[in-house]
Amino acid sequence: MAITGDGTAAEGALPLHTGAANPAPVQAAAVSGDREAQNIGYRGPTACAAAGITYRQLDYWARTGLVEPSVRSAYGSGTQRLYSFRDVVVLKIVKRLLDTGVSLQNIRTAVQHLRSRGLADLTRMTLMSDGATVYECTSPDEVVDLLQGGQGVFGIAVGVVWRDVEGALSQLHGERVDTGETLIGKNPHDELARRRNRAG
Repeated sequence: MAITGDGTAAEGALPLHTGAANPAPVQAAAVSGDREAQNIGYRGPTACAAAGITYRQLDYWARTGLVEPSVRSAYGSGTQRLYSFRDVVVLKIVKRLLDTGVSLQNIRTAVQHLRSRGLADLTRMTLMSDGATVYECTSPDEVVDLLQGGQGVFGIAVGVVWRDVEGALSQLHGERVDTGETLIGKNPHDELARRRNRAG
């Protein structure tokens, strides 16, 4: 299913058009282990490491409104942006779309569409593109139809990106939004260092 140019939902793998009306926000689905439900945010360097982007890209995308942090924006000196788990997933998808030559205008449309979808929807979604247009597919049949029609050159399985980001963030530091407490990731190198210190 995709959002059409008039803002209505339509069946099938339709392109994500620009100029679509902003759909009503979708409530976050109850996804077990959902990091957003745990009220955790990630600072810029952590978001960059998990998404595979540079800090310069992150800063530029935030300043131009391409991908803004949904937990906390930077305001004044001394404050740091704080990104949600979903934000980091979107950052990684934007990087992949840019690497394959999709236009910035189409990427902006895809970002708006991703932000409007429920969390459970994202894990089942595949974004396909022919380099010019981005399509949303929610079933294997839609992917096959696009490929047979010559429209899909590459695809991004959002669920796979989700799991990649989840794995990367589990080894990095997060921050509790309500208390500001730093949450230490499970970095295997840290565990190895602790064992060496105990042995020595």
